Amino acid sequence: MVDLEQFKLNKFQRFGRSISRWFKNIPSRLKNFFCKKVPNFFVNIGLKIKKEFCSLYEAFKKGDYKTRTSFLIMGFGQLMRKQFFRGLLFLSFEVLFIVYMIGFGWKYLSLIGSLGEVATQEIWNEEEQIYEYVIGDNSYLILLYFLITAFIMAAFIYVWRLNVKQNYTTQQLAEIGIKPKRVKDDLKSIGDSQYHKTLLAIPTLGLLMFTILPMVFMVLIAFTNWDAYHYPPKELFEWVSFNNFIDLFGGGVSQDSKLFFYTFKQVLLWTFIWAIFATFTNYFLGMVVAMLINKKGIKFKKLWRSVLVFTIAVPQFVSLLLISQLLQDNGAINVLLKDLGWINESIPFLSDGLFAKITVIIVNIWVGIPYTMLICTGILMNIPDDLYESAKIDGASPIRMYLKITLPYMLFVTGPYLLSQFIGNINNFNVIYLLTGGNPGNLNYQFAGETDLLITWLYKLTLNNSNYKMSAVIGIVVFVIIAVISLPLYSRTNAVKNEEDFR
Repeated sequence: MVDLEQFKLNKFQRFGRSISRWFKNIPSRLKNFFCKKVPNFFVNIGLKIKKEFCSLYEAFKKGDYKTRTSFLIMGFGQLMRKQFFRGLLFLSFEVLFIVYMIGFGWKYLSLIGSLGEVATQEIWNEEEQIYEYVIGDNSYLILLYFLITAFIMAAFIYVWRLNVKQNYTTQQLAEIGIKPKRVKDDLKSIGDSQYHKTLLAIPTLGLLMFTILPMVFMVLIAFTNWDAYHYPPKELFEWVSFNNFIDLFGGGVSQDSKLFFYTFKQVLLWTFIWAIFATFTNYFLGMVVAMLINKKGIKFKKLWRSVLVFTIAVPQFVSLLLISQLLQDNGAINVLLKDLGWINESIPFLSDGLFAKITVIIVNIWVGIPYTMLICTGILMNIPDDLYESAKIDGASPIRMYLKITLPYMLFVTGPYLLSQFIGNINNFNVIYLLTGGNPGNLNYQFAGETDLLITWLYKLTLNNSNYKMSAVIGIVVFVIIAVISLPLYSRTNAVKNEEDFR
């Protein structure tokens, strides 16, 4: 269909056509990603590595003996050029690194291939007539300390490269008559030209320790067989390559593999259904509530806003736990309805799969609308009244004004928020776990219930079943799903593409 013919379609037909075209382009996009972007990514990395090696070779080739010696003894060049503060820092870092590797790190590097050789054993002592535990290897600690050692090695390589670069730069400056910086210059730069690095040092270290390190650790766990039957230190776990991924996606021959695959499909489907309903019902209903409250002629606007905001003031987990008790088969709501004679049997709000899914969506609407209402209220107040007045003069109906003025304006401003809400609902642990606990159970599922999301299923596998290997695999799958959805869609929102058009 040519572009001229597309204008003959109504808005919904054009929207359907764009959705259809987006799905049709998925194969070509995947081909472009794997055949062009991925190779280009590795080519660029290769070029950067080549550039680094060339700069190191140039520093060694053209450097004086101070610079060359610094390749082996960090800080030597700085000390010889009377930059004692820098020199001592570099030298101390190298000494500490060597001591760490010899006394601690090397052991775990050597054991990473097997993740341990001898597990902790229980041996009977004939003389004492007691059982004694002989401490062996611990696969968990081996993997963790290996990862820490790898990060320390990466930090050492970076600092070593910085040491060489500074030596060569100082040498070049000295050759044209510029004196090297002294201690007072370095200390002054900490609060001046390098102040941004000073401020970001601790947050960056925290990010490495509490975000990146656990994330990489989880990825490595996905390639092991760490579960309740291989639980260190009593039992060792080992590398199993991609077996866990094969089991999750139904490629294994065991019954557990097929059960995991079936559970994964059902939980993934419900996760998307939940995320779509939880996101768009809150968004559009919250917008409608905000429009009703802001409508001219509505009295007690502050009261209505206060009533809705009051639900935010109550901690969400308290509300969800209370509602969970009210909706039980023998809860207050069912008891009240029976006393009134409206029902003879309890309504299975949380004990039937379909009822439970509908219930959590409705409860989430009640919990989430106030947040959207507050956001939309501020944006609606900024939409120029002239637009609505002009539309009324042209004879536009309220629905047409909403579709042509209000909704495009709201989507322009709140596009990233809407996307973040969708991603957040994929990982919405609180509402599901506090309201239903993932229940009701399903005998055809592997350690999951009817209302479990991927994130709550992961939690149960970890805490209740000690199945860390499959939990790690599901965590990686969730990360990939979120990345595939969020990165392309965020870059395509009008708030990002046409930021300069916003007035």
